[in-house]
Amino acid sequence: MAKEFQFDLTGGQLALDLANTVSRRGDPERRKEHLESYRDLLVFARQAGVISPRQAGELHNYAEQRASQARRSFKEAIQLREAVYRAFSAVAQGKPASAADLQLITDSALKALQHRSLSRVNGGYRWEWEMKGSNLLDRILWPMSQAAADLLTSEQLRIVRFCEAPDCEWLFLDHSRNRSRRWCDMTTCGNRQKARRHYQRSRG
Repeated sequence: MAKEFQFDLTGGQLALDLANTVSRRGDPERRKEHLESYRDLLVFARQAGVISPRQAGELHNYAEQRASQARRSFKEAIQLREAVYRAFSAVAQGKPASAADLQLITDSALKALQHRSLSRVNGGYRWEWEMKGSNLLDRILWPMSQAAADLLTSEQLRIVRFCEAPDCEWLFLDHSRNRSRRWCDMTTCGNRQKARRHYQRSRG
């Protein structure tokens, strides 16, 4: 069995982590898609804490029996991801998100809200996602849609940033003290950029 791919979850928010499931997005020759099937989407959702391992197993078995539904859900997930990336990329550059992307995120979030219900837990109440209905395979999309809408309407929108590494362009939340974080991950992009600068100085 092939080793499970480990998704990079350094975006700081679920919607940004979803947007970052493509590496080297701007380089057609080196671009790497990390979501190629509904199964990959399940792996991402489980690693991101959207669903439990048990739920992932149940959805995997359900998807195996309903291949056409799984393909449709996967297609919707990719459409959502691309709208999320475009919207927050615009925000990170001080531009407004496009009306089309906002509408897609709105529609997806409103659809998700139809599948939330209040449940009593430990003497209190909380929102929970339903695990029933004919569109069960969409279950993993709902928290992602909600996360995108929540971020767009939160104070954290002001700290959405682009990674400055030229071959990255991933998105992240800059929680640094003086809002000066430049890379999505210091141990990868940050170190590569430092090594590149050192090499350029040594050649000069």
